[in-house]
Amino acid sequence: MPMIDVYATEGTFRDRKTLAKNLAAAVMRWERVPELALFKDNTAAFIHDLPVGSLSNVSGDSNYVRVQVLTPVGVLDRDKQLGVVRELTDIVAAAAGDPTLTERTWVLITESPEGGWGVDGHANTGADIAAAARAELTAIAAKKSA
Repeated sequence: MPMIDVYATEGTFRDRKTLAKNLAAAVMRWERVPELALFKDNTAAFIHDLPVGSLSNVSGDSNYVRVQVLTPVGVLDRDKQLGVVRELTDIVAAAAGDPTLTERTWVLITESPEGGWGVDGHANTGADIAAAARAELTAIAAKKSA
């Protein structure tokens, strides 16, 4: 269940909530997980507004965006990595209203180690997440058959 952090200077995005929602939905699609509350409630993006002048490349340019995606280890194979980077870059540029921002959007994919992602005070493993998803799918099936 990924977490996405976006760092950009203040004023880059007008509608940060929609940007966060679109990024989270895109990563969830690329992970190809089922549309379960478990995943929808625990896949989120955080938009961080940085004060003007708080970032720079070596040349002094500061019109960059950094997107960091934290996913469980092994969830994104190479094709999914390429797709996530492309789609998140395009979403960021569209949200900023600046198609040239694709050239200045850095997307970093980081994998959380096994047991390195927690919620509700529990550090989850891949097996824990799979068991929770199976339990939710079973509950949904039981409701449908009742």
